[in-house]
Amino acid sequence: MFPHLAPRRLGFHFGVGIGNLFHGGEEDSNPLVQVGERIDDLNLPTLKLGCLFSKDARNCWRDHFNILTDFDAQFPKNGKTVTYDLEITNTTMAPDGVERLIMAVNGQYPGPTLIAGIHFHGLRQLNSNGADGTNGITECPIAPGQSKTYTFQCTQHGTSWYHSHYSVQYGDGVLGGIIINGPADAGYDEDLGVLLLNDWYYTPSFALAEAAAHSTTGPPRADNGLVNGTMKSPDGTLGEYNTIQVEKGQSYRLRVANVGTNDYYHFSIDGHNLTVISSDFVPVVPFTTSSVSIGVGQRYDVIINADQDIDKYWIRSDPDGTCSNNGNAGNIKAVLAYNMAPGSAEPTSTRHDDIPDACDDMAVTPTVANTVPSDRFAAAVQGLEMSVDITQQNGPLIHWYINGSAMEVDWSYPTVQYVLDGNTSYPEETNVVELDEADEWYYFVLQTVQGSPVNLPHPIHLHGHDFYILGAGPGVWDGNIDGLQFDNPPRRDTAMLPAGGHLILAFPADNPGAWLMHCHIPFHVGQGFSLQFLERVDEIEDTLDVDTYSSECAAWKDYYDGSQIYTQTDSGL
Repeated sequence: MFPHLAPRRLGFHFGVGIGNLFHGGEEDSNPLVQVGERIDDLNLPTLKLGCLFSKDARNCWRDHFNILTDFDAQFPKNGKTVTYDLEITNTTMAPDGVERLIMAVNGQYPGPTLIAGIHFHGLRQLNSNGADGTNGITECPIAPGQSKTYTFQCTQHGTSWYHSHYSVQYGDGVLGGIIINGPADAGYDEDLGVLLLNDWYYTPSFALAEAAAHSTTGPPRADNGLVNGTMKSPDGTLGEYNTIQVEKGQSYRLRVANVGTNDYYHFSIDGHNLTVISSDFVPVVPFTTSSVSIGVGQRYDVIINADQDIDKYWIRSDPDGTCSNNGNAGNIKAVLAYNMAPGSAEPTSTRHDDIPDACDDMAVTPTVANTVPSDRFAAAVQGLEMSVDITQQNGPLIHWYINGSAMEVDWSYPTVQYVLDGNTSYPEETNVVELDEADEWYYFVLQTVQGSPVNLPHPIHLHGHDFYILGAGPGVWDGNIDGLQFDNPPRRDTAMLPAGGHLILAFPADNPGAWLMHCHIPFHVGQGFSLQFLERVDEIEDTLDVDTYSSECAAWKDYYDGSQIYTQTDSGL
């Protein structure tokens, strides 16, 4: 059975920001919004001021802004408000030719791409904590038949996606792409839009989650994988491949996102190299590679040059064999077809011979260079210990712990309600970490307990911030601060915690709110693998529309207390 059989309507109001400047907007004599300095030297643009975004100047934008602008330090406040209405309903679809129940967005799967409980993955939500869309933390869930409007300003540019944060629900279809227009680090002729990659299961996600909670071998085995919501069935008799049409001699921007629930992908196109220009929302110094490796929740924008013979070529989305579990691995594909390519036959191209066999993050260098302060790291760093516990309760029962606590939220009493009530008695299972010092840097070592009975890598995602990756590796961190990267480290919102290893992160407390950090494998977050940062608690109420929040929670409580059709059986996240 699927939770929420009645339609739910969501209204999105994307406020003015970098993305909206593409659509025009009134000029402003002071278009910069200063948010507080990340470092003393903001590395302001050296490109010609006022250059305009165009086919021949992708690194420009307008006014004072271009690819060298640090959008966490300054961003436009002029532009247009873009509104989207999305309705979630249950229906039957066959993405790979095999029918199953799906939760469709506006009658389609994946949901429509937005250009300009639902969570907007990776969006900073600066001073708009109430629009983060995380039930049990920033809101009560959206009851069947009810609606919610999310209003926020886009301050970043690039590629992301939106999805339900109601347990494992997005695995049944509640997701879609996001594009926020802005400058780019390399030139191209045409933007092909978002290419969504995900694992696909014929069993509904909530049934899978129940099974996963009692499995000692990790998440369930996927039946197939999809590329932009379509694929051939595993036996090849049903469904169809997604096809991308290109013109020889042209160059294309492709926005690749892993919107799955478990599989880690190596994405490649036979016979073609990829020039990487951004990771998550962060522009990076362009580099060329035969493939990109992408964990759940991560995104890479790449440039493809259509410089090969006119033909058809396989686009490959290969689950990594060491950290994925897919019954159709090696066959998850789409087609790159040159205009005038002969015939209707499938491609005969061959895979690159240097595809990696690991589940690590790619090495990237941010275009906008920032330095993380190192002087207080030793005194300020906090340890976050990741462990798994298997108890016997009519068979094995799996919980993931951070510092000895598996997270669980109360849908009817979210974290922001504690804030509004002035209640600081946070239950242990809410895994609250308080960040009280405004604009101060915080440092965290995520460390996997050695000898874990379930030894897997985890895509770690932070809401409300990008984090800086100071270090990562196998085993226990040796404590060598000199070995960490403080000078222009990789910066993104989702990073891989190596299996049995460590991940060292830093970010400043510059965005008041209750922000979740979690493994983005929904089976794991459902089993407790998350915590929340309560940042500058005295300022959080000012980021909320309290009256609207209260009325939405009242509607949820009326539904939930009156029906109890779908009770909470996991962490609620």
